[in-house]
Amino acid sequence: MQNFGKVAVLMGGFSAEREVSLNSGAAIVKALQSKGIDAHPFDPKHEDIMQLKALGFQTAFNTLHGTYGEDGTVQGVLEALGVPYTGCGVAASSIGMDKYRTKLIWKALGLPVPEFAVLHDDSDFEAIESELGLPLFVKPAVEGSSIGVVKVKEAGALKSAYESVKHLHGEILAERFIGGGEYTCGVLGRTALPSIRIIPATEFYDYEAKYNRDDTVYQCPSDLSEKDETLMRNLAVRAFDAIGGQGWGRVDFLRDTDGKLYLLEINTLPGMTSHSLVPKAAAQSGLSFADLCVEILKTAHVG
Repeated sequence: MQNFGKVAVLMGGFSAEREVSLNSGAAIVKALQSKGIDAHPFDPKHEDIMQLKALGFQTAFNTLHGTYGEDGTVQGVLEALGVPYTGCGVAASSIGMDKYRTKLIWKALGLPVPEFAVLHDDSDFEAIESELGLPLFVKPAVEGSSIGVVKVKEAGALKSAYESVKHLHGEILAERFIGGGEYTCGVLGRTALPSIRIIPATEFYDYEAKYNRDDTVYQCPSDLSEKDETLMRNLAVRAFDAIGGQGWGRVDFLRDTDGKLYLLEINTLPGMTSHSLVPKAAAQSGLSFADLCVEILKTAHVG
């Protein structure tokens, strides 16, 4: 096996997704250790990340979800330190964390995205409701794990939904509702993993459905035809490449009632908990959780 040296599994951190990150990190540490890799948890909230090299760490497995860990910040620190790390680089991480700018790139390249609008205090909320139709979703551009996502179902409710989340990071988006099913497709290296259809028991795939409930249904293999499965995997790789993705990631999709696929968003640092999706897809490909962690570690890079 490749000698990774002493591996820091970066976990926890400072974002709203701290608890998810701690769960992911703990699972990764256990998996890597089971493969004989010298892996250790490292929480930048309690330890000085600038001391990584001084503490003997030679590689970083980054699982810091959210702000500072997933937005290019820690990637820049690791590059300055000269420590190889997993996942996307500075630019791709920064773009991928921003749903608005990711959508702009995809749209410019002719990739399919749902119609959306950026909301401001002086927006014509009635006109946006009319243009996008109801129901629609309101979401902050720079949050993960469905934090701050609101489903607007009644006419005149868009403004209050915006007011409830406008304090969150980045632009606030209103997005057309696409009602034919939610899917996701992991990318490992240059290969797309099998798609997964997500069927939540809640009204939509929110934080509770992702992390705390056991009644969300994950269909893998999904219900797509062979043709649509091939299309989704190709779109996933193209979407990942479009932002300069490296190593691994996950692309989320929506499907309308006519069967058309739309790119929803990209996750450059997917969860690695018991509920997480990339491990489910990897298992369908015959890759155990521990082997998946090793394959991701093999993609570690500097810059």
